[in-house]
Amino acid sequence: MLESRLAEMNLALPELGAAAGSFVGYKKSGNLLFISGQLPLKDGRPTLVGRLGEDVTLEQGYEAAQQCALNVLAQIKAAIDGRWDRVVQVVRLGGFVRCTPDFADAPKVVNGASDLFVSLFGAAGAHARAAVGVSSLPVNVAVEIEAVVEIIA
Repeated sequence: MLESRLAEMNLALPELGAAAGSFVGYKKSGNLLFISGQLPLKDGRPTLVGRLGEDVTLEQGYEAAQQCALNVLAQIKAAIDGRWDRVVQVVRLGGFVRCTPDFADAPKVVNGASDLFVSLFGAAGAHARAAVGVSSLPVNVAVEIEAVVEIIA
């Protein structure tokens, strides 16, 4: 079970909070599940604010991306009613890294999410991806991750 594997890694899925705007946490369309951008929140609070290349290290950014991925997984769990056998594959991740204009390691930061998905789902966790440096993210967090997942409808 996925949650057992997370526990072995000393990780856990967070409780879902309400969406902070005029959107939903996920949307199903056929066999695809679109997960809204998830911030590095734990217990409703940001785990990391700041900018890569300024006051946030690459390692901290990696961990924040991993926290975002845990929030993505919590959204997936809600969408599939906790039945992880319904996940066919992770199709795509989009990663947004709040950083200075000269910071060139956004892909290394987003690996925090990518590595977790591959660790949990194996080959089915390998995905297409974008990793983009941006000047601003909600509540000044350092990372945001969105996902598209194929499920058994």
